[in-house]
Amino acid sequence: GYVEGTSFNAYSYFLAAEKRINDKHTISFSGFGAPIVQGRQGIAVQETYDLTGSSYYNPNWGWQDGKKRNAKMSFDHKPMLMLTHTFRTSEKAKLLTSAYYTFGRDGLSGMNWFDAKDPRPDYYRYLPSYYQDRDRELYPGRVQAWANDPNTRQINWDQLYFANSKNLYSVENANGVAGNTITGARSKYIIEELRADPTRYGVNSVWDKELENNVHVTVGASFHKQRTHYFKTVEDLLGGDFCVDIDQFADRDFNDSTISQNDLSTPNKVVREGDEFGWDYELHTRYANAFAQVEKKWQKLEGYVGLDLSQTSFWRVGNVRNGRFPTTSEGASEKQNFTGVGLKTGAIYKITGRHFLSANAAYIVRPPSTNVSYLSPRVRPAVIPGLQAESVVTTDLSYVVRFPRVKGRATAYYSRLMNQAWNRSYYHDVFQTIVNYAMTGVDQEHKGVELGVEANLTSTWALTLVYAGGQYTYASRPTAIVTRNNSDEIFAQDRKIYWEGYRVGGMPQSAASVGLKYSSPKYWFAGFNANWFGNIYLDPNPDRRTAEAL
Repeated sequence: GYVEGTSFNAYSYFLAAEKRINDKHTISFSGFGAPIVQGRQGIAVQETYDLTGSSYYNPNWGWQDGKKRNAKMSFDHKPMLMLTHTFRTSEKAKLLTSAYYTFGRDGLSGMNWFDAKDPRPDYYRYLPSYYQDRDRELYPGRVQAWANDPNTRQINWDQLYFANSKNLYSVENANGVAGNTITGARSKYIIEELRADPTRYGVNSVWDKELENNVHVTVGASFHKQRTHYFKTVEDLLGGDFCVDIDQFADRDFNDSTISQNDLSTPNKVVREGDEFGWDYELHTRYANAFAQVEKKWQKLEGYVGLDLSQTSFWRVGNVRNGRFPTTSEGASEKQNFTGVGLKTGAIYKITGRHFLSANAAYIVRPPSTNVSYLSPRVRPAVIPGLQAESVVTTDLSYVVRFPRVKGRATAYYSRLMNQAWNRSYYHDVFQTIVNYAMTGVDQEHKGVELGVEANLTSTWALTLVYAGGQYTYASRPTAIVTRNNSDEIFAQDRKIYWEGYRVGGMPQSAASVGLKYSSPKYWFAGFNANWFGNIYLDPNPDRRTAEAL
């Protein structure tokens, strides 16, 4: 890719078959998947972009044996299998039932290190600015090194291999066996893979019927069950013989060989390439819902109203007993239960046969995301205090035109997302440990416009133009709790975060696309698309938007 080190390999496959049993019953099967391996880009600070003279500087890679090697690679392959039965109960009614099963791998590799210097080239202590006021004599040399030395501004793989090969170490009572000593090169640096492998299955059934007076009714129900397995594996020991499965932050914070064990069933566990280590747990989600919708058509007006009722349960299952939480980390946790409701309505008004106005509105109550509900799911089952269901109010208004050669749509929308949970884990410089920073009462406000045009320039050439401009901001002052990752210690509680008005991070708030397509009369086509994304913000740091920080 145009960002150095971002290799990309992707494939896809699809298989489908259908059997028509008779006029009323049809069964179809489909299976598809897309294995993807991708080198990731890393976010850096402005100083590194200035030093390298590029806005696309990527700290995740370095040279090894004359080739670029990226430490942060993503691996994704989740096949989907689906079986569908169509039952035409009458000329105007049918029952559609689908069952599906999906599974696979979702992994992300990265560097890990123990009792060693930080190997990331853009670590703040390695940047010239760190020396500017501390050691002015070293400062010019650091600037020159960043400008000219690849081993300074990128990962120095050779140095990592060298450090591992020289670290001779003996593990006593290895793997929990008294008197068992294993001696070899203990890796200070490794490449690990963080896994979040999902297994999901479900069934969905929808019945719809055309009634008299242009009334259409849809009724349905579904059930879904998902288990996501979270764990880590050793991908590459980088020249070493083994590493030991203990938590370096707990080892430093408590200086207790029992507390620092990641797996108390196998103390001093020696792990090699391909072995699991660190954490091993599952998040289970069970979801069931029932829904109904009624549509009505008049000469110049169409309208609908729909209702959805749901019940969601999720819980954590720990597969190992870690030393920080020996009594709660293993086994199934208490279930978190939420009832959801959704109400939606909308209408289309036909000004003429080519001009339309459409409007939609919805109110939704839904459970919080499982991924942010637990304070520190890697080591314990505690949930965020004050966890509650989210609610959403959303509406949109569109103007649509349909001419023989041109189709267009202009939409204005507004959404308010309320009572969301927000949760991150990171190293806190003041507390000098990994913390869990969790917030409740997070509101967001999304508003914007979308424009789209599709024009048939000739009988074979088509042009598409799309623009979306939005403003997504935080719209509340949430409450935060800050806890130590490795214990029950609470650093801060009921801390008010002054977040209102800041932009929501992690997604483009403006986007545009232009496309040109040629469709040959001989049944082949070729197309071109150019896309632009802008106004991509980072989330504000909540800990800096507090009275305590000031």
